[in-house]
Amino acid sequence: MMNRPALEAHPQPATQPRQPPDIESDWALFLDLDGTLLDLAPTPTSVVVPDGLVDVLRRLHHRLHGAVAIVTGRPLADIDQLLAPLVLPVAGNHGASARLPDGTQQALAPVQPLPPGWVTQAQAACAQWPGTIVEPKPYSLALHYRLAPEHADNVFNLLRCFAAERADDYEILTAHYAYELRPRHADKGMAIERLMALAPFHGRVPVFIGDDVTDESGRAAARRLGGIGLDVGESFSGSAAHVRQWLAKAVGDQDT
Repeated sequence: MMNRPALEAHPQPATQPRQPPDIESDWALFLDLDGTLLDLAPTPTSVVVPDGLVDVLRRLHHRLHGAVAIVTGRPLADIDQLLAPLVLPVAGNHGASARLPDGTQQALAPVQPLPPGWVTQAQAACAQWPGTIVEPKPYSLALHYRLAPEHADNVFNLLRCFAAERADDYEILTAHYAYELRPRHADKGMAIERLMALAPFHGRVPVFIGDDVTDESGRAAARRLGGIGLDVGESFSGSAAHVRQWLAKAVGDQDT
């Protein structure tokens, strides 16, 4: 029987700072969204974008000459809706697809849409587990149990059955009160490596910030490329508000 994946801490090299350093002008900044820029919410659709955040990101984008990107499990359309009118480079769907700095959209991994029927089956099953939420994405499927933690095993076992059908193509990741079935061939680290090969990111120091196990590959990639991988729990006391304050400080805005 497959064991549920655990939320394990990624060992940080001794050279990695536990406290966030001041943002430098030669950085390329890669930011997760939920739990990093935005406070976690009971449902994916109930997140709130705090006043001032979009302007801080806009000013950071200007200060770093365009080298700011969102790297998230959400689809690109979600990011544009949440951060409107700001349009940034984005690696969405856990790195499966991206909007490049020139505005073009591109698949970053050889992934296919979810098999027909998985979303319908998940919706039917979760209807029997009050409080669970189905979040279908173009290439992955997240099931949330924040409002019904007693159904965590049910949610995991359902995704385990799906994963067994396509074991070479999908894996289960643990997030905050959620499990997500994700393509094996896409991750945030791969997306960061691809973006770092492009202007305006190329030649800069990559810095990635994320809050959970889905971000481990992003932190590892930033370190592998000679940069910094920061964990919200370790470097920002587990608080997205502290991340926002740190970003605001870099552009001289202390009120965000």
